[in-house]
Amino acid sequence: MTDATPSPTPRRGNAFPWLLALLLLALLGWWGWQHWQGLQRERAAAALADDAHWRDLEARVDRLRSDHRAQAQRIAQADATNRVLRDEVLGIGQRAALLEDSVDKLAEPLQRGSAALRLDEVELLLSLGEGRLLLAGDLAAAKRAYAMAAGVLDSIDDPALLDLRQALQQERAELDALEEDPKVLALRRLDGFAAALPDPDARRDTGADADAPWYERAFSRIVQVQPSDRDLSVAPGERAARHAALQLELSLARSAAERRDVAAWQAALARADALLQRLWPGSPLREGQRDELKALRGLPLAPSLPTLGTTLALLRAGRAAR
Repeated sequence: MTDATPSPTPRRGNAFPWLLALLLLALLGWWGWQHWQGLQRERAAAALADDAHWRDLEARVDRLRSDHRAQAQRIAQADATNRVLRDEVLGIGQRAALLEDSVDKLAEPLQRGSAALRLDEVELLLSLGEGRLLLAGDLAAAKRAYAMAAGVLDSIDDPALLDLRQALQQERAELDALEEDPKVLALRRLDGFAAALPDPDARRDTGADADAPWYERAFSRIVQVQPSDRDLSVAPGERAARHAALQLELSLARSAAERRDVAAWQAALARADALLQRLWPGSPLREGQRDELKALRGLPLAPSLPTLGTTLALLRAGRAAR
Protein backbone atom coordinates (compact mmCIF):
# COMPACT_ATOMS: atom_id res chain seq x y z
CA MET A 1 0.00 0.00 0.00
CA THR A 2 1.53 3.31 -1.10
CA ASP A 3 0.88 6.67 0.58
CA ALA A 4 -0.30 9.33 -1.88
CA THR A 5 1.35 12.66 -1.01
CA PRO A 6 -0.39 15.74 -2.40
CA SER A 7 1.68 17.81 -4.89
CA PRO A 8 2.35 21.45 -3.86
CA THR A 9 0.14 23.98 -5.55
CA PRO A 10 1.81 27.10 -7.08
CA ARG A 11 1.41 30.32 -5.14
CA ARG A 12 -0.36 32.61 -7.50
CA GLY A 13 -0.66 35.39 -4.96
CA ASN A 14 3.17 36.00 -4.88
CA ALA A 15 3.34 37.16 -8.58
CA PHE A 16 0.96 40.10 -8.13
CA PRO A 17 3.43 42.41 -6.32
CA TRP A 18 6.02 41.83 -9.04
CA LEU A 19 3.49 42.68 -11.74
CA LEU A 20 2.49 45.81 -9.85
CA ALA A 21 6.17 46.85 -9.49
CA LEU A 22 6.76 46.33 -13.21
CA LEU A 23 3.67 48.41 -14.02
CA LEU A 24 4.88 51.25 -11.78
CA LEU A 25 8.32 51.13 -13.37
CA ALA A 26 6.76 51.33 -16.82
CA LEU A 27 4.62 54.29 -15.77
CA LEU A 28 7.64 56.08 -14.28
CA GLY A 29 9.68 55.43 -17.42
CA TRP A 30 6.87 56.76 -19.63
CA TRP A 31 6.49 59.90 -17.47
CA GLY A 32 10.27 60.50 -17.45
CA TRP A 33 10.40 60.14 -21.22
CA GLN A 34 7.56 62.67 -21.69
CA HIS A 35 9.19 65.12 -19.25
CA TRP A 36 12.55 64.81 -21.02
CA GLN A 37 10.89 65.41 -24.42
CA GLY A 38 9.19 68.56 -23.04
CA LEU A 39 12.50 69.88 -21.74
CA GLN A 40 14.13 69.27 -25.12
CA ARG A 41 11.34 71.17 -26.91
CA GLU A 42 11.61 74.11 -24.51
CA ARG A 43 15.39 74.27 -24.97
CA ALA A 44 15.05 74.15 -28.76
CA ALA A 45 12.46 76.98 -28.71
CA ALA A 46 14.68 79.11 -26.44
CA ALA A 47 17.69 78.51 -28.72
CA LEU A 48 15.68 79.57 -31.79
CA ALA A 49 14.47 82.75 -30.04
CA ASP A 50 18.02 83.68 -28.97
CA ASP A 51 19.32 83.04 -32.48
CA ALA A 52 16.63 85.28 -34.03
CA HIS A 53 17.38 88.02 -31.47
CA TRP A 54 21.11 87.95 -32.27
CA ARG A 55 20.47 88.00 -36.02
CA ASP A 56 18.25 91.06 -35.56
CA LEU A 57 20.95 92.84 -33.54
CA GLU A 58 23.65 91.99 -36.09
CA ALA A 59 21.46 93.25 -38.96
CA ARG A 60 20.84 96.51 -37.13
CA VAL A 61 24.54 96.99 -36.41
CA ASP A 62 25.31 96.33 -40.10
CA ARG A 63 22.76 98.97 -41.13
CA LEU A 64 24.24 101.45 -38.69
CA ARG A 65 27.72 100.77 -40.02
CA SER A 66 26.62 101.32 -43.60
CA ASP A 67 24.94 104.59 -42.61
CA HIS A 68 28.10 105.63 -40.79
CA ARG A 69 30.23 104.92 -43.87
CA ALA A 70 27.86 106.96 -46.03
CA GLN A 71 28.00 109.86 -43.60
CA ALA A 72 31.79 109.65 -43.50
CA GLN A 73 31.89 109.95 -47.29
CA ARG A 74 29.61 112.99 -47.18
CA ILE A 75 31.79 114.60 -44.50
CA ALA A 76 34.90 113.94 -46.61
CA GLN A 77 33.23 115.66 -49.56
CA ALA A 78 32.23 118.60 -47.35
CA ASP A 79 35.83 118.84 -46.07
CA ALA A 80 37.11 119.03 -49.64
CA THR A 81 34.65 121.83 -50.39
CA ASN A 82 35.65 123.64 -47.22
CA ARG A 83 39.31 123.48 -48.17
CA VAL A 84 38.52 125.10 -51.50
CA LEU A 85 36.52 127.84 -49.78
CA ARG A 86 39.33 128.40 -47.27
CA ASP A 87 41.84 128.84 -50.07
CA GLU A 88 39.54 131.31 -51.77
CA VAL A 89 39.10 133.36 -48.57
CA LEU A 90 42.86 133.43 -48.02
CA GLY A 91 43.34 134.67 -51.57
CA ILE A 92 40.76 137.42 -51.18
CA GLY A 93 43.37 139.82 -49.77
CA GLN A 94 45.55 139.48 -52.84
CA ARG A 95 42.55 139.82 -55.14
CA ALA A 96 41.40 142.92 -53.26
CA ALA A 97 44.85 144.50 -53.58
CA LEU A 98 44.91 143.79 -57.30
CA LEU A 99 41.42 145.21 -57.73
CA GLU A 100 42.34 148.38 -55.81
CA ASP A 101 45.42 148.88 -58.00
CA SER A 102 43.33 148.44 -61.12
CA VAL A 103 40.64 150.88 -59.92
CA ASP A 104 43.24 153.55 -59.00
CA LYS A 105 44.46 153.55 -62.61
CA LEU A 106 41.01 154.28 -63.97
CA ALA A 107 40.22 157.78 -65.14
CA GLU A 108 37.42 159.98 -63.89
CA PRO A 109 34.87 158.79 -66.49
CA LEU A 110 35.44 155.23 -65.32
CA GLN A 111 34.56 155.81 -61.66
CA ARG A 112 31.26 154.06 -62.06
CA GLY A 113 33.05 151.02 -63.43
CA SER A 114 35.38 151.13 -60.42
CA ALA A 115 32.42 151.24 -58.06
CA ALA A 116 30.82 148.32 -59.86
CA LEU A 117 33.98 146.28 -59.53
CA ARG A 118 34.18 147.01 -55.82
CA LEU A 119 30.53 146.12 -55.38
CA ASP A 120 31.28 142.81 -57.11
CA GLU A 121 34.10 142.30 -54.63
CA VAL A 122 31.78 143.15 -51.72
CA GLU A 123 29.24 140.63 -53.02
CA LEU A 124 31.91 137.97 -53.35
CA LEU A 125 33.21 138.60 -49.84
CA LEU A 126 29.75 138.53 -48.30
CA SER A 127 28.89 135.29 -50.12
CA LEU A 128 32.12 133.65 -48.97
CA GLY A 129 31.65 134.82 -45.39
CA GLU A 130 28.09 133.48 -45.23
CA GLY A 131 29.20 130.18 -46.77
CA ARG A 132 32.10 129.79 -44.34
CA LEU A 133 29.76 130.35 -41.40
CA LEU A 134 26.86 128.14 -42.45
CA LEU A 135 28.70 125.36 -44.27
CA ALA A 136 32.04 125.07 -42.47
CA GLY A 137 31.17 126.68 -39.13
CA ASP A 138 34.34 128.81 -39.41
CA LEU A 139 33.32 131.89 -37.41
CA ALA A 140 36.76 133.52 -37.59
CA ALA A 141 36.90 133.29 -41.40
CA ALA A 142 33.36 134.69 -41.66
CA LYS A 143 34.32 137.66 -39.46
CA ARG A 144 37.40 138.32 -41.60
CA ALA A 145 35.37 138.16 -44.81
CA TYR A 146 32.76 140.59 -43.45
CA ALA A 147 35.48 142.94 -42.19
CA MET A 148 37.12 142.95 -45.62
CA ALA A 149 33.72 143.59 -47.26
CA ALA A 150 33.15 146.55 -44.91
CA GLY A 151 36.56 147.97 -45.84
CA VAL A 152 35.86 147.70 -49.55
CA LEU A 153 32.38 149.21 -49.12
CA ASP A 154 33.78 152.18 -47.14
CA SER A 155 36.17 152.91 -49.99
CA ILE A 156 33.24 153.58 -52.34
CA ASP A 157 32.21 157.24 -52.10
CA ASP A 158 28.52 156.92 -52.89
CA PRO A 159 25.74 158.32 -50.59
CA ALA A 160 23.28 155.82 -52.06
CA LEU A 161 25.10 153.03 -50.23
CA LEU A 162 24.20 154.33 -46.75
CA ASP A 163 21.53 151.66 -46.15
CA LEU A 164 23.99 149.03 -47.28
CA ARG A 165 26.64 150.23 -44.82
CA GLN A 166 24.15 150.26 -41.92
CA ALA A 167 22.95 146.73 -42.70
CA LEU A 168 26.56 145.53 -42.87
CA GLN A 169 27.34 147.14 -39.52
CA GLN A 170 24.38 145.32 -37.92
CA GLU A 171 25.53 141.98 -39.36
CA ARG A 172 29.07 142.54 -38.13
CA ALA A 173 27.79 143.47 -34.66
CA GLU A 174 25.86 140.19 -34.46
CA LEU A 175 28.87 138.22 -35.67
CA ASP A 176 31.16 139.90 -33.12
CA ALA A 177 28.66 139.14 -30.34
CA LEU A 178 28.66 135.46 -31.33
CA GLU A 179 31.48 133.92 -29.28
CA GLU A 180 31.30 130.42 -30.71
CA ASP A 181 29.44 128.48 -33.37
CA PRO A 182 26.62 126.42 -31.72
CA LYS A 183 27.64 123.44 -33.84
CA VAL A 184 31.18 123.49 -32.40
CA LEU A 185 29.79 123.75 -28.86
CA ALA A 186 27.39 120.83 -29.44
CA LEU A 187 30.20 118.65 -30.87
CA ARG A 188 32.48 119.46 -27.94
CA ARG A 189 29.80 118.54 -25.40
CA LEU A 190 29.04 115.34 -27.31
CA ASP A 191 32.74 114.39 -27.29
CA GLY A 192 32.87 115.06 -23.54
CA PHE A 193 29.82 112.84 -23.00
CA ALA A 194 31.36 110.03 -25.08
CA ALA A 195 34.66 110.29 -23.17
CA ALA A 196 32.86 110.12 -19.81
CA LEU A 197 31.03 106.87 -20.62
CA PRO A 198 32.16 104.00 -18.36
CA ASP A 199 33.81 100.89 -19.74
CA PRO A 200 31.12 98.25 -20.41
CA ASP A 201 33.57 95.46 -19.46
CA ALA A 202 34.52 97.05 -16.13
CA ARG A 203 33.24 95.28 -13.06
CA ARG A 204 30.37 97.15 -11.43
CA ASP A 205 30.53 97.97 -7.79
CA THR A 206 27.86 95.94 -6.03
CA GLY A 207 28.33 97.49 -2.62
CA ALA A 208 25.14 98.52 -0.88
CA ASP A 209 24.40 102.03 0.26
CA ALA A 210 25.46 103.02 3.74
CA ASP A 211 21.82 103.78 4.63
CA ALA A 212 20.63 100.34 3.46
CA PRO A 213 19.51 97.69 5.99
CA TRP A 214 22.15 95.46 7.57
CA TYR A 215 21.14 92.38 5.58
CA GLU A 216 21.51 94.26 2.27
CA ARG A 217 24.94 95.55 3.28
CA ALA A 218 25.94 92.03 4.46
CA PHE A 219 24.93 90.21 1.28
CA SER A 220 25.46 92.98 -1.31
CA ARG A 221 28.81 91.48 -2.37
CA ILE A 222 27.27 88.02 -2.83
CA VAL A 223 23.80 88.57 -4.25
CA GLN A 224 22.89 91.21 -6.80
CA VAL A 225 19.20 91.99 -7.20
CA GLN A 226 17.71 93.71 -10.21
CA PRO A 227 14.13 93.96 -11.55
CA SER A 228 13.15 91.06 -13.78
CA ASP A 229 11.26 93.26 -16.27
CA ARG A 230 14.27 95.45 -17.12
CA ASP A 231 15.81 94.84 -20.54
CA LEU A 232 19.38 95.04 -19.23
CA SER A 233 22.28 93.44 -21.11
CA VAL A 234 24.19 90.98 -18.93
CA ALA A 235 26.03 88.67 -21.34
CA PRO A 236 29.46 90.00 -22.40
CA GLY A 237 28.74 89.54 -26.10
CA GLU A 238 25.41 91.31 -25.91
CA ARG A 239 26.95 94.19 -23.91
CA ALA A 240 29.76 94.55 -26.46
CA ALA A 241 27.27 94.63 -29.36
CA ARG A 242 25.11 97.26 -27.70
CA HIS A 243 28.12 99.32 -26.70
CA ALA A 244 29.25 99.27 -30.35
CA ALA A 245 25.75 100.34 -31.40
CA LEU A 246 25.91 103.20 -28.88
CA GLN A 247 29.21 104.39 -30.33
CA LEU A 248 27.73 104.24 -33.83
CA GLU A 249 24.74 106.32 -32.73
CA LEU A 250 27.10 108.94 -31.27
CA SER A 251 29.01 108.97 -34.57
CA LEU A 252 25.75 109.50 -36.44
CA ALA A 253 24.94 112.38 -34.08
CA ARG A 254 28.33 113.93 -34.90
CA SER A 255 27.61 113.61 -38.61
CA ALA A 256 24.17 115.22 -38.16
CA ALA A 257 25.75 118.10 -36.24
CA GLU A 258 28.25 118.64 -39.03
CA ARG A 259 25.33 118.93 -41.47
CA ARG A 260 23.28 121.00 -38.96
CA ASP A 261 20.51 118.40 -39.36
CA VAL A 262 18.49 118.92 -36.16
CA ALA A 263 16.06 116.03 -36.80
CA ALA A 264 18.85 113.48 -37.38
CA TRP A 265 20.77 114.87 -34.38
CA GLN A 266 17.81 114.42 -32.03
CA ALA A 267 16.91 110.97 -33.44
CA ALA A 268 20.47 109.65 -33.00
CA LEU A 269 20.66 110.94 -29.42
CA ALA A 270 17.24 109.41 -28.63
CA ARG A 271 18.47 106.00 -29.86
CA ALA A 272 21.65 106.47 -27.83
CA ASP A 273 19.51 107.11 -24.72
CA ALA A 274 17.60 103.85 -25.31
CA LEU A 275 20.88 101.91 -25.64
CA LEU A 276 22.24 103.61 -22.52
CA GLN A 277 19.34 102.27 -20.45
CA ARG A 278 20.08 98.72 -21.66
CA LEU A 279 23.79 98.86 -20.91
CA TRP A 280 23.90 100.10 -17.32
CA PRO A 281 21.47 99.62 -14.42
CA GLY A 282 19.60 102.50 -12.84
CA SER A 283 21.88 104.74 -10.80
CA PRO A 284 22.46 108.47 -10.21
CA LEU A 285 25.37 108.28 -12.69
CA ARG A 286 23.17 106.85 -15.45
CA GLU A 287 20.42 109.38 -14.78
CA GLY A 288 23.00 112.16 -15.02
CA GLN A 289 24.13 110.80 -18.37
CA ARG A 290 20.53 110.67 -19.57
CA ASP A 291 20.03 114.27 -18.46
CA GLU A 292 23.14 115.24 -20.44
CA LEU A 293 21.72 113.50 -23.54
CA LYS A 294 18.44 115.35 -23.05
CA ALA A 295 20.31 118.65 -22.77
CA LEU A 296 22.29 117.80 -25.93
CA ARG A 297 19.07 117.15 -27.85
CA GLY A 298 17.91 120.67 -26.98
CA LEU A 299 21.08 122.41 -28.20
CA PRO A 300 20.84 124.48 -31.40
CA LEU A 301 23.11 123.59 -34.31
CA ALA A 302 22.86 126.85 -36.26
CA PRO A 303 23.66 130.37 -35.01
CA SER A 304 20.74 132.67 -34.30
CA LEU A 305 21.51 135.62 -36.59
CA PRO A 306 18.28 137.32 -37.75
CA THR A 307 20.08 139.86 -39.93
CA LEU A 308 22.40 137.37 -41.63
CA GLY A 309 22.25 137.83 -45.41
CA THR A 310 20.35 141.15 -45.35
CA THR A 311 23.33 143.13 -46.71
CA LEU A 312 23.80 140.70 -49.57
CA ALA A 313 20.06 140.77 -50.36
CA LEU A 314 20.05 144.61 -50.35
CA LEU A 315 23.11 144.72 -52.61
CA ARG A 316 21.61 142.33 -55.15
CA ALA A 317 18.24 144.08 -55.06
CA GLY A 318 19.88 147.47 -55.68
CA ARG A 319 21.95 146.18 -58.58
CA ALA A 320 18.88 144.48 -60.12
CA ALA A 321 16.93 147.77 -59.86
CA ARG A 322 19.68 149.61 -61.74
